[in-house]
Amino acid sequence: MNITLYSTGCPQCKVLKMKLDAAGIQYNTVSDQATMVALGFHSAPILQVDNTTYKFTDAIKWIREQANG
Repeated sequence: MNITLYSTGCPQCKVLKMKLDAAGIQYNTVSDQATMVALGFHSAPILQVDNTTYKFTDAIKWIREQANG
């Protein structure tokens, strides 16, 4: 599974990072805004799991599902 957190360092980005870390989920972080715009992301954070992208609320739900097994 390839997991990438697209983050600007905003408060929601920090919360998502903290939740990923607490769940023990390994991920890559991309903070380059030009890359995010090129991918069509107009807000952050975005969590990409393989080819699926999640905005903040759905990303939190996904992390909870992974943590609960």
